[in-house]
Amino acid sequence: MANYGFLGLGIMGSAMAKNLVQAGHAVTVWNRTAEKCQPLVELGGKQAATPRDVAAACDVTFAMLADPVAAREVFFGTQGVLAGIGGGRGYVDMSTVDDCTSRPIGTAVSDAGGRFLEAPVSGTKKPAEDGTLIILAAGDRSLYEEVQPAFDVMGKMCPYFDTVGQGARMKLVVNMIMGGMMTALCEGIALGLKGGLDGKRILEVLENGALASPMVKGKGSMILKGEFPTSFPLKHMQKDMRLAVALGDYLYQPLHTAAAANETFKNACKYGLAEEDFTAVFKAIT
Repeated sequence: MANYGFLGLGIMGSAMAKNLVQAGHAVTVWNRTAEKCQPLVELGGKQAATPRDVAAACDVTFAMLADPVAAREVFFGTQGVLAGIGGGRGYVDMSTVDDCTSRPIGTAVSDAGGRFLEAPVSGTKKPAEDGTLIILAAGDRSLYEEVQPAFDVMGKMCPYFDTVGQGARMKLVVNMIMGGMMTALCEGIALGLKGGLDGKRILEVLENGALASPMVKGKGSMILKGEFPTSFPLKHMQKDMRLAVALGDYLYQPLHTAAAANETFKNACKYGLAEEDFTAVFKAIT
């Protein structure tokens, strides 16, 4: 079995690393809050003191970090990955960041004698736990082929996009559409309820028509209950919407709907909903 490292044990990373450990791989973990490593250690993983130590000790190191700031800090920091990478070892950043973050990291890995793959994932807590994420990979082809056993444990699909930055852009497209769909779903349900319609009947119609989707089925009931256990934090959706709108600015691509949805998520963060599931944007809409 391979010798893997894993950096970042939040909602997604903890589930992904757990699947690797339970599949029999040797996994060394690190997290800014060290206590979050303990459940993985109890399952058979090892804990390292710094990202540098992980990258130096493991054949391939995966990272699942919150945002571009965290991704850059964990990589370029004093005890970061860059200080330990080299010798042909691999670094796979699975965080959702923009291509302006992925490319410099990829270049630095190559310059240090390592191999780099960006591999952001489409999916939330349940797919991460079930190992059914969609992994959007781009970068070093040899590393992509080498980590297929790990990707097979963590995901159900792993398309390859060649150039570093294209995986990041694909992920922003996915989450931009998802964010717009969520605000539209919330507004539709809010309109129906205020119009005197029964909430269950609204969902019944949506789930059996052209708008049927896992998101409508899974999140619609949460909206009606008014309960939003966190699967994908709202603050992260707003971050992804912001990055998508910024990419639109860079490419001179109008994104009117996405920009409006981004403002709705920003407003929800202002109302103190940042740590709740992104479905909680419903509270800001109503």
